[in-house]
Amino acid sequence: MTSTCMTSPVLTIDSSMTPAELAFDPGFNAASWFIDRHLTEGRGPRTAIVEAAPPTDSAEDGGRSVTYADLATSVGRAGNALLEAGAAPGDRVLMVVKDCAEFFYVFWGAIKAGIVPVPVNVMLRADDLAFMISDADVAAIVYSPEFAREVVPALAMAATGAQGLVLDEDGGFVERIADSSAQLETAPAGADAVAFWLYSSGTTGRPKGVVHRHGAAPITCHHYAVGVLGLDEDDRCFSAAKLFFAYGLGNAMTFPLHVGGTSILDERRPTPETTFETIEACAPTVFFGVPTLCAAQLERLDAAAAPDVGSLRLCVSAGEPLPADLYRRWKDQTGLEILDGIGSTEALHIFISNAPGAVKPGATGQLVPGYEARIVAEDGTEAGANEPGRLEIRGGSVTRGYWNRPDVNAATLVDGWLRTGDQYVRDEEGYFQYQGRADDMIKVGGIWCSPFDIEARLIEHPAVLEAAVVGRADDNELVKPEAHVVLAGRGGPDSPRTPGVDRQPPVGGGDLRAELVRHCQDGLPRYMYPRWIHFVDDLPKTATGKIQRFKLRRESDG
Repeated sequence: MTSTCMTSPVLTIDSSMTPAELAFDPGFNAASWFIDRHLTEGRGPRTAIVEAAPPTDSAEDGGRSVTYADLATSVGRAGNALLEAGAAPGDRVLMVVKDCAEFFYVFWGAIKAGIVPVPVNVMLRADDLAFMISDADVAAIVYSPEFAREVVPALAMAATGAQGLVLDEDGGFVERIADSSAQLETAPAGADAVAFWLYSSGTTGRPKGVVHRHGAAPITCHHYAVGVLGLDEDDRCFSAAKLFFAYGLGNAMTFPLHVGGTSILDERRPTPETTFETIEACAPTVFFGVPTLCAAQLERLDAAAAPDVGSLRLCVSAGEPLPADLYRRWKDQTGLEILDGIGSTEALHIFISNAPGAVKPGATGQLVPGYEARIVAEDGTEAGANEPGRLEIRGGSVTRGYWNRPDVNAATLVDGWLRTGDQYVRDEEGYFQYQGRADDMIKVGGIWCSPFDIEARLIEHPAVLEAAVVGRADDNELVKPEAHVVLAGRGGPDSPRTPGVDRQPPVGGGDLRAELVRHCQDGLPRYMYPRWIHFVDDLPKTATGKIQRFKLRRESDG
């Protein structure tokens, strides 16, 4: 994919515009762009998908591979299989599917047939799945057999009559896909028509259905995957974030399909061991991670027998802000930049990012072309340079709304602007600096401070792997920072965490708490040091890796 003008039967990219404009044909269906187009452009024999295999498997290229021709055939079969199962155009189909080729088949088969796929977190419990089955009023739920333990009772709990379609090769939906016709007429849609949903992970309350249009994914691919990352058909994309996340859906599916590249899938839980095994076996050129995983991977890279990451040309991080120290250590070890950025389920992918050769460590980056951003101060006016405020963004990939949540729509989507809930400052060079969630900011002695700044300082200490900071009232009901720390390589003396344990400020010399307090006092304004430090085994997080600070605040109040 180049930056020159590109025309296809369904989508035109006009590079004479800055940023280049996308023009969609009437009736545009995203499956025509991401799947069928590759056959007419001669990519049928090229590899679209590689499934990573365990390192003991001797299969060439790591495991099962799928060409673009095979992909188009299976997408047609899957769409027909869904129609034959009783799903009609406009119906929603929930997907509880691991990272595998069948995810592509069902997702794009549904879209091509005019059905709306709704991928959801495969780690959800039955009660959450039952809520989604009812909330989305789905016609069916397609699921990998390993998730039957939660899906089957969820169907019974929801009691809506939705079908369960298990992706089993022995008489299951995989066999029904194989037996269906590959010839499927593409349902006419339109760039603004509903294509798929994602459910927001959220930090509080029930998840919300986020509705996305057929034109949204091409916009994220064009402006970010090509415009910022420079992806092309020679790239092989590997994402630690799974396909059911908005982040992973772009990284491992729409991005490589947009440019005619290769997606590398690994169904296993991402750990330093599994990700490095896949990198060595499948030779990706671009790796998409999250800060927590990067921190753990660095421990492996520090070992004597460090893994080979020589195939990589680029690393990307999102989900939580990337501390400057973590960035520097990664670059020192690998020679590679990590491009930190911020996106959201509502925007579908990243809208602010660092760019190759223009990284400012500790900053989220600059605005991705094609998007607008503003920082709104407490008084409702737009903040100036280095003035904090609420980040709002606008762009073509932003959802038009949440399913059946008019109250949330009214509060979150205003005049086309998405209120992200994040606090930011923008410096004179146009770089955005994360200041925490709007409800996570801490006012200490009348001065606002960011929990992220304290966390970043704690992580710079060699004994600390992760940290999360919240505000907590002291005996005088004055709010001060409280830190929850995961130590590198081991849990702390208070692990597992129990509400009410270790609630006194650290005192005395020689212990690790006092050392960490001094470390913070030396590198931060003195009022920002944590008054309490708890050592824990892990931090509560959403499925996308975002720290759930409200749970830590709840424990502190307990």
